[in-house]
Amino acid sequence: MNAGPALVSILRQGSYLIASIHTALDDSQMVRFQQDLIGQIGQHRSRGVIIDVAALDVLDSFGSKTLRNIAEMARLRGATTVIVGIQPDVAFAMVELGMGTGSVHTALDLEEGLAYLDSTVPRRTASEADVAGRG
Repeated sequence: MNAGPALVSILRQGSYLIASIHTALDDSQMVRFQQDLIGQIGQHRSRGVIIDVAALDVLDSFGSKTLRNIAEMARLRGATTVIVGIQPDVAFAMVELGMGTGSVHTALDLEEGLAYLDSTVPRRTASEADVAGRG
């Protein structure tokens, strides 16, 4: 049975995770994404997380709250989160509805998100990288 295209993808790049949301998610899918991403932060000992929402043309209040929650959970696990790719219409609607990303950093695109993490996330020591490579 074909499950269809992936709704999200989570890729590891060094000490970062890059999570791309490919289509609008319903509430249960958003919660599953949150659980998967937080689990992978520990599994890979990630220091930074980028959540790419460029494919979304709408972000409801539950989605916005879940992204803030993910960032806070990631922070508690030692990772910095950046949300990238918020479309102009989505940004406009979020402001009009009083929704925001709270204290979560945002960037225009993946390149700027990576640059932000590179400038703010401490580098791993050689022994930490060795431990992470075995995990």
